Amino acid sequence: MATQKLYDLLVRHQDSDAEDLSPDARPHIAANGLRQMAAQALQSAGDEVVNAKTVLPWLMNALGAPGVFVGFLVPIRESGSMLPQAAWAPKVQARRQRKGVWVAGAAGQSAATAAMALVAATAEGWVAGVGILVALAVFALARSLTSIASKDVLGRTVPQGQRGQIQGVTTVASAVVAVTLGLGLRFWGGDLGVGVLAALLGGAAALWALGALIYATIREPVEETEPATAFAADDAGHGEDRPGWVRQSVDLWRDDAVFRRFVVARGLLLVSALSPPFVVALSLQGDGQGLSSLGLFILAQGVAGIIGGRVFGRLADASSRRLMIGASLAASATIVVFLGLRAVPGVGEAAWLPAVVYFVLALVHLGARLARKTYVVDIAEGDQRTEYVAVANTLMGVLLLAVGAVTAALAVFGNAVALVALAVLGVVGAWVGRGLPEAEKG
Repeated sequence: MATQKLYDLLVRHQDSDAEDLSPDARPHIAANGLRQMAAQALQSAGDEVVNAKTVLPWLMNALGAPGVFVGFLVPIRESGSMLPQAAWAPKVQARRQRKGVWVAGAAGQSAATAAMALVAATAEGWVAGVGILVALAVFALARSLTSIASKDVLGRTVPQGQRGQIQGVTTVASAVVAVTLGLGLRFWGGDLGVGVLAALLGGAAALWALGALIYATIREPVEETEPATAFAADDAGHGEDRPGWVRQSVDLWRDDAVFRRFVVARGLLLVSALSPPFVVALSLQGDGQGLSSLGLFILAQGVAGIIGGRVFGRLADASSRRLMIGASLAASATIVVFLGLRAVPGVGEAAWLPAVVYFVLALVHLGARLARKTYVVDIAEGDQRTEYVAVANTLMGVLLLAVGAVTAALAVFGNAVALVALAVLGVVGAWVGRGLPEAEKG
């Protein structure tokens, strides 16, 4: 069968891997795996266009939006997709199948991206700024649905030992798109205008719509919900003796030591996510070139994905815990080396230095993301997995705002000071990660 052959080519696996799956899911592993790769690759390709660190700031500037709007892009995009997840969890856990949640989230992202394209084509100034931010807020809320559902569906349809590889293949596929887009923008150069960005946003909206259609064809087993362990439907408990999701989230944090340590370690892993903007800022303080090109940003991200996607996917399947520790230390080491080289005459001023550092940090961040995604899927089962993902992401939304605010405040004393603080956090994160248990296989 062609489907099985293609899956065998992309994912290393053994027949015994399927023993931890429902019998209804075992005959469809290859087809389900390929469909998830395709749908999530389309989503990731769209992400390269709706990028709060590169494309959207560029678009805001091109539309003449006030600079204050740019400062809200990353917090809205990142925290908006994480904070609602504990509240979504009761509704997700009440469903015997979860793929519909992902489809709804993808449709919402498609509509929000189409709205951004419309704003880019018709508005300017503060009206464009408000329109982009509102559409981005809707986008982030829809993304929270795909985030909470994707790991649950993956855990139900693909056995442990193959999940990290699937996410790795997805990363490589989207990275190829990023490289193509980055090269195209580099060739356009100064001719890049609002019309081109609006067209790219329209194309990204179509990618999410196609991804939703593909994901809807996944053959997810129908499983009974577990009222005894699931979140309550609302914080009042909906008339039952069980506490609401807020109380259950607090209880999970207080009583589950593994979960608590995972969230802390993941929060400290933000070193690889928050440091690139400060690297960019330092490069612009130099010769004004460095990473100032939109195409170069996207190109570096794409090349990192191509190199690291499948490698880190397999490393995550081997030990997601060790990969988290390694990624945290690597990010801190990269920052230290960067700051050290900046003090070397003839090297610190080189245009290639920030570009190389940005690429390395993008590569390390990819490893960190694949590691923590694989770890949370492997360490929990059933509705506990939904609970882990939802509460962890909600807490991460809070931590992201807090750490982002602290590093922004430190940046008042210089971007290098903020980078040093992030490097210290990375080392602490590796130490915390050492205390996590390995995710047992089978």
